[in-house]
Amino acid sequence: MLEWIKREKSYIKYLLFPLAIIYRLIVFWRNVLYNHNFFISRKLPAKIISVGNITTGGTGKTPAVIFLTKHFLQKQQKVAILSRGYGRKTAGTQEVTNGEAIHGDWLNFGDEPCLMAKKLPGVPIVVDENRYRGGLYIIEKFRPDIIILDDAFQHRALERDVDIVLINGQDQKSNHKMFPYGLLREPTKNLKRANFIFLSKTNLNNPSPYLVELTKKVDIPTYYSNFNYSDLISPNGKKPKENKELKVLAFSGIGDTAGFHKMIKQQKHLRMVKTISYTDHHEYSQADIEKIKREAHLNDIDIVVTTEKDMVKIEKLKLSSLAIFSLAGDFQILEENKFFKQLDQKLIKQS
Repeated sequence: MLEWIKREKSYIKYLLFPLAIIYRLIVFWRNVLYNHNFFISRKLPAKIISVGNITTGGTGKTPAVIFLTKHFLQKQQKVAILSRGYGRKTAGTQEVTNGEAIHGDWLNFGDEPCLMAKKLPGVPIVVDENRYRGGLYIIEKFRPDIIILDDAFQHRALERDVDIVLINGQDQKSNHKMFPYGLLREPTKNLKRANFIFLSKTNLNNPSPYLVELTKKVDIPTYYSNFNYSDLISPNGKKPKENKELKVLAFSGIGDTAGFHKMIKQQKHLRMVKTISYTDHHEYSQADIEKIKREAHLNDIDIVVTTEKDMVKIEKLKLSSLAIFSLAGDFQILEENKFFKQLDQKLIKQS
């Protein structure tokens, strides 16, 4: 049976390889057309910082956006966030929050913009698949000093002053093949468009020699970053009793399930005995919650742990009798002062 499964996976990979070649050609010619001004990048009258990646999720973009936003708020600068709102059920320009209230359900805006809205009170957040149009809306209504673009490295229709690209510090060379054969949204040589690289989640494991060599090769200022555990938080704000080892069922629908599991395993008071994994941006149903409840009961679980992003999507489902907590964490850049000095210099230079 195991051999049959291995053969099936191998056949699927061979089928995906031609699709990866086609996708690579599309990406290549699209970039050529932008590089030679056949496709136009439009400029907004504000400082624009893009936070993106070159792989399909799991790099920690959302925590990085939150981290950068808090930095500029501390400097008394007006910040707004613009996202495409991946996975939303709406289209066009949608105001997630004016900084005071969230204007609807996560299905209207996407899970990541709603998470940012919860964690960044006072910050306007807008989603629009047309970033230029969404940017004009933000500027006209909120007049920010800085707009941070969430997931925009490939969105070249809008000019930016600074491009930051995150790479999961756990990636191996085998991951870096073109989508859908691998995880790459574009070839790694295109990292040269970036101004800064963050190798993320380096506290979970040291980056591989491949990643170290890759960042040296592209010769872009590179910073290691961590995602540090801070707390377990329930929907009503309560915390679990941590005076004993807790048996954990972990579930998630994110791009880096392995990284989430590693974070749990690093906590001495948590013992992960059961896991349930869904695809990234999974839309949870009550049936999913009932399955989680059954598994928790069968495995004599003390608490159920998920991510903050997943918690956003289940808050309105019936969670009674489920001791559920989200694993909260904080994004941290090593050599933080050096990075912000370089970032400020870059923003001034673009003035």
